[in-house]
Amino acid sequence: MDKYYRSLFVLLTIMLSGCSEADSVKESSVRELREQPVASLDSSHSDIEDTGKEVFDRSALLKSRLSEEEARMGWINLFDGSTLFGWESDGKANFRVENNLLVVDQGEMSLLCTNLQWDEYELLVEYRAEKEVNSGIFLSTDLDSGDVTSDCYEVNIAPSSHPYATGSVVERKVATNVPDAEGSDWRVMRIQFDGDTLTVALDSRIVCQYTDSQPQGLGRIGLQHNQGRIEFRKVMLRPLRLGSLLDTELSLWKQYPEMDADFSVNEDGALHVKGGSGQIETQSQFDDFILLAEYKLPTPEMNSGIFFRCIPGDKMMGYECQVSNFGTEADQLVPADCGTGGIFRRQDARLIAGETNQWVTVLLHAQGASMAAWVNGIPVSDWIDTREANENPRRGKRLEAGTIMIQGHDPKTDALFRQFKIRSTK
Repeated sequence: MDKYYRSLFVLLTIMLSGCSEADSVKESSVRELREQPVASLDSSHSDIEDTGKEVFDRSALLKSRLSEEEARMGWINLFDGSTLFGWESDGKANFRVENNLLVVDQGEMSLLCTNLQWDEYELLVEYRAEKEVNSGIFLSTDLDSGDVTSDCYEVNIAPSSHPYATGSVVERKVATNVPDAEGSDWRVMRIQFDGDTLTVALDSRIVCQYTDSQPQGLGRIGLQHNQGRIEFRKVMLRPLRLGSLLDTELSLWKQYPEMDADFSVNEDGALHVKGGSGQIETQSQFDDFILLAEYKLPTPEMNSGIFFRCIPGDKMMGYECQVSNFGTEADQLVPADCGTGGIFRRQDARLIAGETNQWVTVLLHAQGASMAAWVNGIPVSDWIDTREANENPRRGKRLEAGTIMIQGHDPKTDALFRQFKIRSTK
């Protein structure tokens, strides 16, 4: 109990001091999560979160952190190795987490789908299937997959005797030169979905390439249960075609010299944010987008923020993806100030996944009323804005396009951003 109140006191103190200008906000509901409790919980890093009462082990989540190189390239874990955070199913099959694997083996034919929709990406899936299993990876789908000939794509996982063996795009193109495997083998499938073309590689061998004259585009990614037991060890994604917003002259940004914060590009090409309160703002506006950024903070208490769908010209008047490695005194993995990837004053990050004085990668995906973030590849937030519509995202739901802003927080701010890339999605 003492530990709880110490953490609460730290959090309230920081919230009262404010990460940005104070205003009153309405309580908003969050997505109902379909999380599976971890079998054994480490008491030092486990908690029941406000985000749908999710039960998880922060130490276990931290083990799913990607390497700096993988994260810098934009790779994220769609499956965190511990829970079904970020996924949704119709409940007709027994998708679950066992021994850090995503498993299904019983129930009606159905899909486990990502909450968010994706397009133009590389997908890496490591799986192990029984010899006669019939499963698949669905792209551009919804929970109800519809017709695979016209509504979505199914990259099959099936025996060699099946008309569309593993790696085939069902009802569209048959895979060839598929490498053999025993049921006990882990297999690696890579799918590149690049506009109108699907390229499928199995165990490093390209087995299928399909070009669609009427590509499906944006949609969920789904794991299918059809017949037999299948286990997934990794489900990773890397978005393609992100364009940089940084150049040496900061030509794509509007600066505010009257504000205290200073923004400049150093000799290594990184954006240096220094000084007091202030902002730099994109010339362009974005509504739905994927954004990839790297940052470095020299002290645990320091923070910044990435604001989005902002009211152009107003001071940090938008949603805020927090940038903070600050953990509570009682537990450094518990965010004391929302945490990097958390949506400030809406949903805290599940854990502190970045480290002081180290480069940390954030991938932010905003799609309609939904917004989610990954830090060093770990999914840390997944929030739906259910408030009434309002031009000001602090007071209500804003779906309209707005600018992106990077925040200078206070006189001690000394932050670096090494890359800042974005792509609109629709």
